Amino acid sequence: MNGDGTEGSQSVVRTGLGVIAIAVILDVFFVLVFASSGRSQHGEVSSIEGTFATAWPFLLALLLSWVLSFAWRRPFAMLRSGLPIWLGTVALGMLFRVWFTTGGAPLPFVLVATGTLGVSLIGWRAIAALIKVLRSRRKQA
Repeated sequence: MNGDGTEGSQSVVRTGLGVIAIAVILDVFFVLVFASSGRSQHGEVSSIEGTFATAWPFLLALLLSWVLSFAWRRPFAMLRSGLPIWLGTVALGMLFRVWFTTGGAPLPFVLVATGTLGVSLIGWRAIAALIKVLRSRRKQA
């Protein structure tokens, strides 16, 4: 296993659109869960509009992080894709939130966002890598 949670040599492997779509959907899902749970914790009304109003800076940051990190090349890789997606989503999301919304970026919020998004955006990739390892061991047995 490579240091980024994937197996294989450095040869280029084409990633199918289905795999990329699954990774994007999971990332978007976890950003929306983060925004929705934050609204819930602060007693705000649960609505699609409200969740989007909270999530859009982080969704835009997620998109830019995907593009800037070339994550579509290895969307399930923890370090190669997950790490820059996580850090970019938090950093750019906070900047967009401060610049373009009335929401601020107090330190407790930054810390909670960093932890929550880190656990989710890297976490699902870690689970996928574990499943892949377990499946390969099962095939060898």
